Amino acid sequence: MGKAFGADRSVHGVALLLPGGRPAGTRRPSALAALGQRPLARRLARAAGPEGLAVHVVRYRRRGWNGTAADPVRDAEWAADEVLRRYGDVPVCLIGTGMGGRAALHAAGHPAVTSVLALSPWLPARGPATETEPVRQLAGRRVLLVHGTNDERTDPDLSFRLAAHAKKINRDVCRFEVHSDGHSLRQHRPEVLALAVDFVRGSLFGHPYARPLTDALAAPPPLGLRMPLASGFGASLGY
Repeated sequence: MGKAFGADRSVHGVALLLPGGRPAGTRRPSALAALGQRPLARRLARAAGPEGLAVHVVRYRRRGWNGTAADPVRDAEWAADEVLRRYGDVPVCLIGTGMGGRAALHAAGHPAVTSVLALSPWLPARGPATETEPVRQLAGRRVLLVHGTNDERTDPDLSFRLAAHAKKINRDVCRFEVHSDGHSLRQHRPEVLALAVDFVRGSLFGHPYARPLTDALAAPPPLGLRMPLASGFGASLGY
């Protein structure tokens, strides 16, 4: 794991950030992938570090998913084990982008993990409803997916299908759509970061979620899985 952002002393919760990657590749990943996670790491640390949040960016051994090897999933599980070794029995939120989003969803079954945030998750187009993607490991976790409607790199319809499949076994699943935004969610970056902060503070430290997130979790499909992320979200919350 990379260096910790946030709490320097007493740690009461950990966010593990899982960068994007490629479908295949056994070489070491570029440092740029990890660097791209730092704005989110800093925002989370600034908002929840005083409450005891430590944020780590996970550094993969290999840059690709690599089929059944699912290398980033193994790395995420190792990182969760390392959290327990370093900090004791504290709750973990997995936050993944692109390929890292898929890794976060797969690694959710780790006993330390209590919540998962998948941003623009990469999901393979296999089957009419991504039946080959497991969801049972998401039971008992708070799960949030966020996807831009104009994403041309990872299909937003596949994340909707996965969320709908997961919602059947876990009511604590919701999904936000960022209208007109692409894979990197740059156009509405402040709102996406604010949503991530609100989700982490609520999931790890018991703060009440903002109303849109509360409504999305409570709403039946498809409403809670196609919740629009409103422009200006988080401004009144100080995020």
